[in-house]
Amino acid sequence: MQAIRPYLAAFRARFQLMLQYRAAALAGFATQCWWGAIKIMVLAAFYGVHAAAAPISLADAITYVWLGQALLALLPWVADPEIGQAVRTGGVGYDRLRPLDAYGYWYARTLGWMLARAAPRAALMALAAGFVLPLVGLGDWAWRPPSGIAAALLFIPAFVLMAALAAAVLMLANIIVAASLNERGVNAVLTPLVIVFSGSLLPLDFFPDALRPFLHVQPFAGLVDIPFRIYFADLRGVAALQGLALQAGWTLVLISLGRLAMERMMRRLEMQGG
Repeated sequence: MQAIRPYLAAFRARFQLMLQYRAAALAGFATQCWWGAIKIMVLAAFYGVHAAAAPISLADAITYVWLGQALLALLPWVADPEIGQAVRTGGVGYDRLRPLDAYGYWYARTLGWMLARAAPRAALMALAAGFVLPLVGLGDWAWRPPSGIAAALLFIPAFVLMAALAAAVLMLANIIVAASLNERGVNAVLTPLVIVFSGSLLPLDFFPDALRPFLHVQPFAGLVDIPFRIYFADLRGVAALQGLALQAGWTLVLISLGRLAMERMMRRLEMQGG
């Protein structure tokens, strides 16, 4: 426990700092409600014409959309802005002097940053889409609870692994930013990759049959598609356990790659400022 206390402190400090940005959380919530409504209307139009061809029910698709909007800030589609700034100003030197594992320290801070941005928006979205919509007579368009106790229990580790995998992906982006001092290039490439291949734009089961075997095993699937399908029991039993194993496996692989990349980057790093 003593060994992880500094990393927990780094996580807690960043998490508490980001929770102070209440206006940003409210603005993000309003924006995500707007886009969620648009996506649901598009899906409703599709189901009205081709419901028989859909791989999941409209109710599950609506829940998928609200979950995606609630946890959008948890997706690793924008690099941590503090990393590039720390290298440009020379602040990264303090990270090198701390008697801590640099990767673990950055990972803890990145995870705190992502969860703090997602938590208030997710709470507001659950309240609005899960409770307010049914109260005003729009229950058909509401965010529904998990499909049974088993799905609810399995979603807990799926969410934990989703957050861990997202932080591992973002750490690779952070390392590239630290090496290149340019967030825009990384974000321009990372954003469409994450949004499309995670299933955030469209559930992966809606893609052509020839692409599905690849899409279901690539790392970004563990960010949205796997945990959300576990939530409404499209993945259950052995299939759900295989999904959790895939999330955990890709998390370990990306953390290992991130450690190697960070060691190489730190050996060649030239700090600016100071």
